Amino acid sequence: MRKMLLAALSRVLQGPAAAAAARPGAVSEVSRVVVASRNYADFASEATFDIKKCDLHRLEEGPPVTAVLTREEGLHYYRTMQTIRRMELKSDQLYKQKIIRGFCHLYDGQEACCVGLEAAINPTDHLITAYRAHGYAYTRGTAVREILAELTGRKGGCAKGKGGSMHMYAHNFYGGNGIVGAQVPLGAGIALACKYFGKDEICLTLYGDGAANQGQIFETYNMAALWKLPCIFICENNRYGMGTSVERAAASTDYYKRGDYIPGIRVDGMDILCVREATKFAAEHCRSGKGPMLMELQTYRYHGHSMSDPGISYRTREEIQEVRSKSDPITLLKDRMVNNSLSSVEELKEIDVEVRKEIEEAAQFATTDPEPPLEELGNHIYKNEPPFEVRGPSQWIKYKSVG
Repeated sequence: MRKMLLAALSRVLQGPAAAAAARPGAVSEVSRVVVASRNYADFASEATFDIKKCDLHRLEEGPPVTAVLTREEGLHYYRTMQTIRRMELKSDQLYKQKIIRGFCHLYDGQEACCVGLEAAINPTDHLITAYRAHGYAYTRGTAVREILAELTGRKGGCAKGKGGSMHMYAHNFYGGNGIVGAQVPLGAGIALACKYFGKDEICLTLYGDGAANQGQIFETYNMAALWKLPCIFICENNRYGMGTSVERAAASTDYYKRGDYIPGIRVDGMDILCVREATKFAAEHCRSGKGPMLMELQTYRYHGHSMSDPGISYRTREEIQEVRSKSDPITLLKDRMVNNSLSSVEELKEIDVEVRKEIEEAAQFATTDPEPPLEELGNHIYKNEPPFEVRGPSQWIKYKSVG
């Protein structure tokens, strides 16, 4: 194969490309051919990496401490994380331009969590999270343009422009929930439905460290353990609940032990391979009928709690920069792939360019798509129900609701 590619490259250089090489700007054309030839000739198909051992609670064995990454997987993970990162940075820009209004909680820094979780489950499995939901909306199959259009309140948004940042939905993705901790009992209900209907499906139920002290979460743990529900309770511990550090908010910061009688694992949430392998382990536990499991993902958000929070009144710029320089999930994956011949800097830069273009096109759609008309205000209250009237701001104003 290598000889064939070199021969083809030689023929290209002897043809029009040879003459073009003398022209300004022609080097990039030849470079693309060289990079293309390397894609097939020099790159490894897979590599094995050591990953951080998980802390365990009520478990004798945990997830593996090595992980295999194929070139195809690595490129997919890189593109997905980079897309989420760029989408969130664009959201930041649109918010500061006052095109996005209201609540907006950004996910940049935590990309390894949502991408790693999705890599370990099936499309038929279920997921519900809190209000920092943009990344999960994307990994569950929502297009970037639909996410940004939802943020700008446009008709082409994934919730028809009615949900905004905190209320996005997709197939087997149940939001996006604005009440702190309220999604956890709902997640257990989804897991109950999986068990009731005898499906080989699980529900990933996510919440933050700020919600971890909610009483309804502990009530849900109890029911899930009693009924052996196929539910993975996942605490995304990004070290700050709004502006309060975990040390100031919790008597015990071992969130993976909070289930007491439920097994738990603590995972490096900045490493996509750690997250993927831990989730596979937890998913197998749940599918085997052993009941729920707790996962604590140790991660970090680069932005403040929301766009109204500058994020530096309770932590220093130096702390944020240190995490960026030492633990960034995208940089970690990039270095692994380049250093182990799974990809090249040039190839990943090409992905970066393609991602930026996709984000810009999505932003253009999100700022030009029309807002939903007032007549549709009462729509989508119930699914598959006959149309009915909904009272407006006064008894004389009514809207028709269509499912």
